[in-house]
Amino acid sequence: MMHKANSEQPNQFRTVSLREVLQAMPKVDLHRHLEGSLRLETLAEVAYEHGVDLPSYDIEELRPLVQMVESDPYDFHHFLEKFKLLRRFYSCREAVERVAYEAVADAAKDNVQYLELRFSPASLAMAQDFSLDEVTEWVIQAVHRAQQDYQITVGLIVSILRDFGHEVAEHVTEVAIAYRRQGIVGLDLAGDEVRYPGKPFAKLFHRAKAEGLGITVHAGEAMGPERVHEAITLLEADRIGHGVRTIENSDVLQLVLKRDIALEVCPTSNLQTGVVSSLGMHPLRDLYRLGVHVTLNTDDPSVSNTTLTDEYVVAIQHIGLTMIELKNIILKGIQAAFLPAREKARLEKRLTRALGLETPSRFRWRFWE
Repeated sequence: MMHKANSEQPNQFRTVSLREVLQAMPKVDLHRHLEGSLRLETLAEVAYEHGVDLPSYDIEELRPLVQMVESDPYDFHHFLEKFKLLRRFYSCREAVERVAYEAVADAAKDNVQYLELRFSPASLAMAQDFSLDEVTEWVIQAVHRAQQDYQITVGLIVSILRDFGHEVAEHVTEVAIAYRRQGIVGLDLAGDEVRYPGKPFAKLFHRAKAEGLGITVHAGEAMGPERVHEAITLLEADRIGHGVRTIENSDVLQLVLKRDIALEVCPTSNLQTGVVSSLGMHPLRDLYRLGVHVTLNTDDPSVSNTTLTDEYVVAIQHIGLTMIELKNIILKGIQAAFLPAREKARLEKRLTRALGLETPSRFRWRFWE
């Protein structure tokens, strides 16, 4: 006898959205700025508590001043303007430690397993004329606590800002080298690549590399592939921050391929800075399929109002990557990490298993591929 289905029986199955699948995936972020990771709620709360002079303490009134909104033009220098107000926020040790801790916590909540968080000691120090050593120690201590609390691995990258001048850059390099055994894994050149070429900083990066630090340079973003060439040949970059305009010059593209230089690609940021006209025109997929070592990152989560899960959604839905390609890019992030070989191998093995890439290909779960 057939039994009539119980219409009241709860449905044990539900459709899982692409976002849920991507949210659950283990992630690697190699290009995230601490100064661009500030929660707006934290900005308002700490500014109010410590008397930081802001135009408003209302989050929605602050938002267009520190975050890209719909009415903003997509322009490189307009994007950089958002950081001017943010630099006034670091008025005390508590503010620096809180934003560093929360940046790591937010990454962990997005299932980032390995994070390289970069920060500018000069930017953090300028509000109250702190020493570069002080703010660096505060960041290191806060990040160490967050790693323990959230079970995430974090490497810190110290950023030189091009427009702060050579003397400041020298001091920042000294700080990076001095703290290389306390969590600093790399040295970065950031800021306005249009007005400030990288060549004057070359000796500083040579010294940092000789001391064992990884080298990453913002290039090929607002300026063309000539800046990528400069970063690799003159500054000895291991990785390029953004670098998406590499694709415009075949000689530079071949140089990147030959030396296996990793590109730290940040799609939403590239759109908002006007590097690409639309996400559908982003060269990430083409670079990947040409064999370039590409990684996928957030850049400035708060300024761009994004998460790494959001960037993964963009990569699948707008840029056209397949799920397998995305998973391979995650592993490429580990391969490009500024980690000792043994730690890198251990992390790669763990994420390979978590991403389901150890099983024979005929049994791999395929999703939107």
